[in-house]
Amino acid sequence: MMVVMAVMAVALHLIKTLRDNTIACQMVSLRLGGLRSRRDEAENGAVKAGRRMTVLAVAMVGLSLLGSAQNQDRDTRGAPTTSATAPPPAARIDINHASMDELLKVPGMTRSWAGRIVRFRPYRTKQDLLDKGIVDGEVYDRIKDFVIAHKEKQ
Repeated sequence: MMVVMAVMAVALHLIKTLRDNTIACQMVSLRLGGLRSRRDEAENGAVKAGRRMTVLAVAMVGLSLLGSAQNQDRDTRGAPTTSATAPPPAARIDINHASMDELLKVPGMTRSWAGRIVRFRPYRTKQDLLDKGIVDGEVYDRIKDFVIAHKEKQ
């Protein structure tokens, strides 16, 4: 996104510079002068160079807008979604300090998964359950909204 903004700023600056400074237009025209045909020589070189630079700047702005349109539909909030039935964070079960019986109260939790959670403590975050292979993705998706990992005893 920053690249898009930078390209747009350069394009707008180029348009303003060429409109305000006819000498810059003439210099561009002189550099391109060797490529002209006889018909082009009769036209005002500065106007033609200004027209070319304007077309170039408009093309750069158009490409920038296309680049920004690609990122438009992405979710940039970064907040994970939770289910509507998830309890508030204060009511969630702490995987670092909960007993086996407390862990079994979590919907979708089995005795074997609860045993693994207790055995491989402590956890920095609840994502560690998945990252360390304590539970598989399916089980994690079922329990993630109902557990939390506190580092200290509550």
